[in-house]
Amino acid sequence: MPRKNIIQIEDIHKSYGNYKALENINIKVKKGSIFGLLGPNGAGKTSLIRIINQIITPDRGIIKINGDILEKKHVYQIGYLPEERGLYKKMKVGEQAIYLAQLKGLNKMEAKKRVKFWLEKFNIENWWNKKIEDLSKGMAQKVQFITTILHEPELLILDEPFSGLDPTNSELIKKEILDLKKAKSTIILSTHNMNSVEEICDEAAIINKSKKILDGKIDELKNEYSTNRWKICYVGNKMSFTNAVWGGWKLESHYSLDNGTHVAEIELMEQLKISDFVKGIVGHVEIQEVIKKTPSMQDVFLNVVNNE
Repeated sequence: MPRKNIIQIEDIHKSYGNYKALENINIKVKKGSIFGLLGPNGAGKTSLIRIINQIITPDRGIIKINGDILEKKHVYQIGYLPEERGLYKKMKVGEQAIYLAQLKGLNKMEAKKRVKFWLEKFNIENWWNKKIEDLSKGMAQKVQFITTILHEPELLILDEPFSGLDPTNSELIKKEILDLKKAKSTIILSTHNMNSVEEICDEAAIINKSKKILDGKIDELKNEYSTNRWKICYVGNKMSFTNAVWGGWKLESHYSLDNGTHVAEIELMEQLKISDFVKGIVGHVEIQEVIKKTPSMQDVFLNVVNNE
């Protein structure tokens, strides 16, 4: 049975004076999924996120959450981590987290209990009485992530959640995002970190120059933009491999592994099939493996944005 959509964005338009920030945006986000919202700086992602959070209103179009038109009451179902962090620098970590949780509808006792749980989970319980201004950017980022999820929102919108984090803490946040998905939360992830998109997102949309130019499942997007590139592992003479087939292909890289195996990364032109190429080299070297190279999400992103 197909999953229902938690968010339906229908024909959204937004302009600031003569500048069109969003034009005819239509996106559906399935419940319990991690959805990548991608695009270059200035593409319109932040405007769309602010519309979902009811910080600004669209000029045209509607947004539905669980089938209902988005209203003020839905603010309690959404957790938002903005790219521009919004913690009060003079407040202490514990009191600020409790205060923000109360704004999202928790009573003080429950808020304190949840703050204690998350600080202990992140092994930062000794930060309770630290002021935000005394924390590094990465430390403050962890605190803001905690304040975003304290009220256990059904929908999480994370704008550049890995910004300012070292690799260890990036992995920590990534793990928590995946755990939140297991706990039935839906996450919209806006990031420039394409490796993270590839690792944790189920689907993605790319916005460029105010318009949605691509969306779909991650695997399907990568297959759609697949090129005729191959990696061939073999044993034998590198010159024999290179000279075995004349024309119709391009050698992109050629290197050797410690075990004596050679690896050739090639691109075939349209007229040459991989089966014909393999037939051409099989009498000259011993082939161990032939692998079709799948583009990364970084490749897909650059392809569609640069050719738009």
